[in-house]
Amino acid sequence: MTADRKALTRAYKETPRPMGVYRVHNRVADKSLVGISVDLPSILNRELAQLRLQAHKNTALQDEWNALGPDAFAFEVLDTLSPPADDPGYDPRAELRVLEALWLEKLRPWGARGYNAAPKKA
Repeated sequence: MTADRKALTRAYKETPRPMGVYRVHNRVADKSLVGISVDLPSILNRELAQLRLQAHKNTALQDEWNALGPDAFAFEVLDTLSPPADDPGYDPRAELRVLEALWLEKLRPWGARGYNAAPKKA
């Protein structure tokens, strides 16, 4: 491997991955699955791969994917979170949960509107 290739590989590995809120959107039925991740490209790739391989854990989403086909679905980044530059030990989990709660409240993706579990009543 050349020095340039090694430098590019190292730079890629050291680049922070985009984190935030995503959704798998059934555009035909206007239903959504909303989630969070510290690595948005990876989770969107995983969601797509699981659906293609008939292995998604959300059976309602998998059933509709099978019935409607991949063209009926969009994989979207709804919101991103940037880590603070001055905090190398930054833990984004709490902030990601807050962002997720905001998007869940906005989209309400449960019941006839989506694939998420309805929030528990207090």
